[in-house]
Amino acid sequence: MKKKLIMMLAVLACMSASAQVKFGAKVGLDLTNFWGKECGHQMVLNYQAGLLMEYKFHPHFGISPEVVFAAQGGQEKADDGSEMGGFIRSDKHYHTNYINVPVMFKYYPTQDFSIDFGPQVGFNVYSKYTMGKHEATNYKDKTKAVDFGLGLGCTYDLDKNVFIQLRYTMGLTRVFEPIAEYWVRIEDYRKNSNAQLAFGFRF
Repeated sequence: MKKKLIMMLAVLACMSASAQVKFGAKVGLDLTNFWGKECGHQMVLNYQAGLLMEYKFHPHFGISPEVVFAAQGGQEKADDGSEMGGFIRSDKHYHTNYINVPVMFKYYPTQDFSIDFGPQVGFNVYSKYTMGKHEATNYKDKTKAVDFGLGLGCTYDLDKNVFIQLRYTMGLTRVFEPIAEYWVRIEDYRKNSNAQLAFGFRF
């Protein structure tokens, strides 16, 4: 029994000694839109910035929680009332910004490259839309406060402290609150979609 306990402690000690904890920051560009039933949104160029921690507990495995501000949303064509009483086609642009907290599980096939996968929870901090040349309309009360998603991507270390990262995050939660009336808007089916290119450094 003592031998087994000593062996277990030795293994844990080796794992702790080989574990690497690093902190960092990243910024990047995002291509965002919505996906879902009858959803034909165009991609919109947005941005992200945040902090991260990497805990490499094995030469081939690690975990990396992040806290990231991400500007998200989408753009579509919509009918806009004109002064003559008719309708014209205008761009309707949604701005739905979040504080996202992804927790990425990392597999390192090589020392400098990792495949990243994990869940994400997002907290909506800003939600408005604009149509044509009209002023922005506040849409926060019709936007769900919490958004859940899944991310898949990869990270490549350019050197010891600088890295480049690609990721796609697919939202699993409907972005907007359903209306109470008997009909359902196409808008009710929209979920976030976010393709990311980020550069970062570790402290």
